[in-house]
Formats: sequence, structure tokens, C-alpha cells
Amino acid sequence: MIETITLITLSLLLMSILRPGKTPPLDNPLVIERPGLYHMTLAPQINLAQPFIEAVAKQMGIPGDPSGHSETQYFEVRDNQVKAHGEDCYLLAITLRNNMFYFQAASPLSVDQNNRCKNIRELADSVLARFPATGEHNYALDESIVTAAQETAQIRRIHIKHLSH
Repeated sequence: MIETITLITLSLLLMSILRPGKTPPLDNPLVIERPGLYHMTLAPQINLAQPFIEAVAKQMGIPGDPSGHSETQYFEVRDNQVKAHGEDCYLLAITLRNNMFYFQAASPLSVDQNNRCKNIRELADSVLARFPATGEHNYALDESIVTAAQETAQIRRIHIKHLSH
């Protein structure tokens, strides 16, 4: 009898110590930073976009010119792996500042095409406010971001549309 109670007590103690940590709630944004490479902010429910965004970062490679920066490029992404709050797409913003890429992803809040980017622009502006741009705007970086995103999407069979500012 004592052996059984001791065995149960030890089992419960081991289970409480070795149990996995809690999964972060999906209602919180996910922030991932790879120092010297990229900073990623994913709105709630968009955490499944991480593999695609990391593939885009890998496609773009390590930024070479620390003095230049890009304008924020906006995309509408239709990925079967990611369903944003019942939407069939999510919005993605990509910027290069201070030799580091910044990615923000959020679900669209409006069906109106003119207002569709409002929430992703606000998210991008709030994140990038902490990282002011230095140096000159490099227009070639804008094109390389768009090209890398489109090529990565094509390889992964994801539909991506570059949105105008």
C-alpha cells in the first residue's frame, strides 16, 4: 500500500515538473527577432505565416548596405496554410531599415479595397517608429523586396499581390 502511494506521489511530482510549458494564447501578437537579420511582428491568429516570411527573409539574404533603407512594401497574401480570422488572406508589410528587415503581418479589417491596408500600415508604422530610418532611400531595395516576396510565393505556391501605396 505504501509503495503504491509513494509511486503515485512520485509520478505526480515528475509530471508536474516535466510537463510542457503553456502555449501562448493566439490572441497575443507574436514577435520574433533574429538579431542582424530580421524583426517579425505577427498579429493574433497569423502565426502560421511565419514559415513563409522566414523563407522570404532567406530569399532576400543578409542586407549589404547599412546606410540605405527601403520604403515599406505592402502585400496581400493568400496562403492555404493560413486563414486569418476566417479571411482567405492576410496583409504583409516588409521594410529594410538600418541593415535589418522588418516584417509585419495582420488580417484585413475592411472589405473596401481603399481601406484594406489601413490596419497593416498602422501596425507597420507603430513597429517602425522605434527604428527610425537612417541614410538615403534606396529604390533598388524596394524592387528587391518585391521580387524576393514574389519568387518565394511562387516556389511555395502562394498567391501574393503587391499593393500600391
